[in-house]
Amino acid sequence: MATRKTSLTHVSAAGRPTMVDVADKPITARTASAECRVKFPADVARQLRASGLRSKKGAIVDTAIIAGTMAVKKTWDLIPFCHPLPIDGCTFAIDWSHVSELTIVCTVRTTHRTGVEMEAMTGATVAALTVYDMCKALSHAIVIGPAKLVGKRGGKRDVGDVG
Repeated sequence: MATRKTSLTHVSAAGRPTMVDVADKPITARTASAECRVKFPADVARQLRASGLRSKKGAIVDTAIIAGTMAVKKTWDLIPFCHPLPIDGCTFAIDWSHVSELTIVCTVRTTHRTGVEMEAMTGATVAALTVYDMCKALSHAIVIGPAKLVGKRGGKRDVGDVG
């Protein structure tokens, strides 16, 4: 697979940080999916599976979805050069991918001049952080990651698979 050589979009020709000007881009439907994994020690995973992913703090998956959704809507507040976007849709799939590993997939949709890759990445990772927060009383050996873009559609090019 050939690597595309391009310049960094958030660094000006003078080497200064800059926000991309999207005013001349067409408004199109855009979708992105990102994934983040949460790996538990085996004994913690057994305990969580037996409890149906509930903790003293509440339903772990439900809380992670709420936190991830809130993060998607605030991405522009967290990442300096992200544009505030109207979010048309945000969904999560959180499942045991292995005996001791949860996979969190966040899919975000908008109709705008710029994509939602950062929103999907932010949603997936904040949902993972929320799972960690809710489970850390059981172990601090919980590992988050990797986090990655699964796919995006819309804009100049499509990448990967969008769920």
